[in-house]
Amino acid sequence: MISLIYNNVTIEDELTMKQTVNVFLPMRAGSERIPEKNTKTFSGIKGGLCRIKLEQLVKCDLVSKIFVSTNDKEVLKISKSINTNKIEVILRPEELASSSTSTDDLIKYVPNIMPEGHILWTHVTSPFIDTKIYSEIINSYFKNIKYFDSLMTVTKLQKFIWNDNEPINYDRNLEKWPRTQTIKNLWEVNSGAFIASKSIYKQRLDRIGDNPYLFKLSDEISFDIDWLPDFKIAETLFYSMYNISNTDKYPSKSMVSSNYLHTDQVV
Repeated sequence: MISLIYNNVTIEDELTMKQTVNVFLPMRAGSERIPEKNTKTFSGIKGGLCRIKLEQLVKCDLVSKIFVSTNDKEVLKISKSINTNKIEVILRPEELASSSTSTDDLIKYVPNIMPEGHILWTHVTSPFIDTKIYSEIINSYFKNIKYFDSLMTVTKLQKFIWNDNEPINYDRNLEKWPRTQTIKNLWEVNSGAFIASKSIYKQRLDRIGDNPYLFKLSDEISFDIDWLPDFKIAETLFYSMYNISNTDKYPSKSMVSSNYLHTDQVV
């Protein structure tokens, strides 16, 4: 058995002491690519991606608390409107809330606001990672904690991938155009979820450790909303998955949390 140690505390010891998962959910104001991306109505749901993600996380029994990091007044309003004691809003310093803020700087800030235990970092821009998928992710993390020190979600890339000069996942000297099924798998970090202990954040200044477990998600579930076309495509998928008509203004909360098509979502 591998014993992974940070700050003289093994991951196994920390698991025994703090068998909790707390969520870090960043939602800054001022999206440049999609104005009001986090809070604008999405697939007829008022409160949009912010409300959808909070309700998904609140309904996950393996989540202890959700720490919303924001400088957005509308995010604050939506967070307070959800009837739960799981959500805590922490106003983010403006120096960490601009488009030029690096992820590395935000990572350094996280252990200052999060309690001891294990931290799940996720994003509202992944609306298809739902309550069931979060439960599977968290269970996989704890199941594999003896052998891996952290977890991140990934998506399989099995395509013809080149750098500027040559392919990086197949050998043209052996076969110029191999079948895609025979090409070596690469794994894209899709930023759907990261889990690591607070001690890793403090020691490594990172949201993963030396040996992360790769939790595989399908392209559909890992779909990330980054640009306006992504937003529109995701809305269409959401309408389809929930059987929501375009005339529906506000689906029920039970629909938001329970009508995902789970079959073969995780690969």
